[in-house]
Amino acid sequence: MKKTIVSMLAALMLMGTVASAAPAKGRGGFMGFIGGCCFGLRCGTAYNDGKEIHWREWIRIIPVVGLVVGIWDGIDCAGGKTTSDLAAEYGSMYY
Repeated sequence: MKKTIVSMLAALMLMGTVASAAPAKGRGGFMGFIGGCCFGLRCGTAYNDGKEIHWREWIRIIPVVGLVVGIWDGIDCAGGKTTSDLAAEYGSMYY
């Protein structure tokens, strides 16, 4: 158990140094990695373009709650909600 934790911490530290040194422009870095890895390419590139990550995307990290929010997002999309609707509701900083 200790070896697993130590190796995960070492990987996190290595990833933090590599990811923070990699981007020459834009935001990128560790938060860009989290956005792209956990929330998909669209979210990661939107974060690098200056958008913020919405709380409904952050909550997807929690396993069971993320499933509920995924269904919630599906219901919103099935109802015809578009990006411009979300921008009007939450502001252009998110969408």
